[in-house]
Amino acid sequence: MRWALVKVSLAVTVMVVVAFAVPLGLVIKEMARDRAFTNAERQAAAIGPTLSITTDRAELERAVASTQAGADGRMAVHVPAAGEKQAAAVEIGTRRAGPADLETVRRAPRAAMAEVAGGSVLLQPTALGAGRIAIVEIYVPQDEVTNGVTTAWLVLAGVGVALIIGSVAVADRLGVRMVEPARRLAGAAHALGEGKLGARVPEEGPAELHSAAVAFNSMADQVVQLLANERELAADLSHRLRTPLTVLRLNAASLGEGPAADQTRSAVAQLEREVDTIIRTARESKPQTVAAGPAGGCDISEVVRERMDFWSALAEDEDRTVRVAGIGRPVRAPVVRTELAAALDALLGNVFRHTPEGTAFSVDVHNGEDAVIVLVSDAGSGIADPEAALTRGNSGAREGSTGLGLDIVRRVAESTGGDVRIGRSVLGGTEIRIWIGLDGWRSPDEGRGHRLRGRGRGRGGRWPGRPGRGTRTSEGAEA
Repeated sequence: MRWALVKVSLAVTVMVVVAFAVPLGLVIKEMARDRAFTNAERQAAAIGPTLSITTDRAELERAVASTQAGADGRMAVHVPAAGEKQAAAVEIGTRRAGPADLETVRRAPRAAMAEVAGGSVLLQPTALGAGRIAIVEIYVPQDEVTNGVTTAWLVLAGVGVALIIGSVAVADRLGVRMVEPARRLAGAAHALGEGKLGARVPEEGPAELHSAAVAFNSMADQVVQLLANERELAADLSHRLRTPLTVLRLNAASLGEGPAADQTRSAVAQLEREVDTIIRTARESKPQTVAAGPAGGCDISEVVRERMDFWSALAEDEDRTVRVAGIGRPVRAPVVRTELAAALDALLGNVFRHTPEGTAFSVDVHNGEDAVIVLVSDAGSGIADPEAALTRGNSGAREGSTGLGLDIVRRVAESTGGDVRIGRSVLGGTEIRIWIGLDGWRSPDEGRGHRLRGRGRGRGGRWPGRPGRGTRTSEGAEA
């Protein structure tokens, strides 16, 4: 495209220069010729008054010598004879015109031009009376006719070349301005196709290419976000497998001794390792944006009852004391049922995975006016660094942890404008609070159930009120 623009500009400019320069050069040549012969006519007219007074040779020679053309030897005067018994013909100066040319001018007394060696002559007739016609001959050299023409043509040629070079340069710059953004766009498209997700193009250039660059960058951002979402989805789905794997591992531990029991425990351990590998491979640093739940939300009490029915059998096998509170009435919130179930499974799975058998735990639901609080507490040893545990992908260097459990919980809470915090429970171990926001959402069951007034505290007065709008904790990780 760049060279095509240059070629078009070159062709158009050459045609314009030729169309104007050639006629102008011919006009300049004609003007120089007219100037030379006009000057010759003026020189011839200067001797006319003398001829009308006298034809005496001496007088005429003095008059001719007084003119510039006569002084330069370029003027001649031809006076015909007055008759057989009168004055003879007078010839002054060097005659260059032929007899035929002189005779032609005498028969038709009009000024005429005649070509001679080295230039041209102007033949100017002057009436003397008695039918006699004197002719003043002015010689015009060829150099005088073309004086200044060559210089003018060179100037025109220089201007034409300058115009051509300037137009080519402008067309080249315009081509670069159009082609470079297109090349960058093509290069970025190839880079993105090769897997370089950071490829972007500057949003500059002509309007059309600017729009294409904006669209490409938007598309690239969406591709990156989609891939990030896919990776996080794979990691979250893999993490959800940890719940049935925990059950299998605990059940395998109670099989006793024997080849079959050892093979079962080995298979479960291998499966856990494979799931952990999938999670770590698919994990992405950017958090996924989770859409808010449906307008009707779900019943948190029902979800808690359902998940506790699942985990209570394991708790009984491990001799754990379990307490559940606040689920006697429906408590609706704008969260997806499956997402809330996955969050509870992640927290309860952590309790079974990271606390010894016999450790008590509890789940409490508090229904407030602007939020629903779900507390999961245990009587274990607690979490030494809660802030680090809330960093996505940070497992705390604990065996069997992928660092995604609390991230699932955090995203469920933040999808409603809430948050997740870690503290010390009244049981002596860890307490994880899930704050599910209710601002701007009206439950179909609003008005029923226990409500927390104002920005109340959590269990044991440990939890401050809900943070202001826009406050967020750091990205979560599995405790």
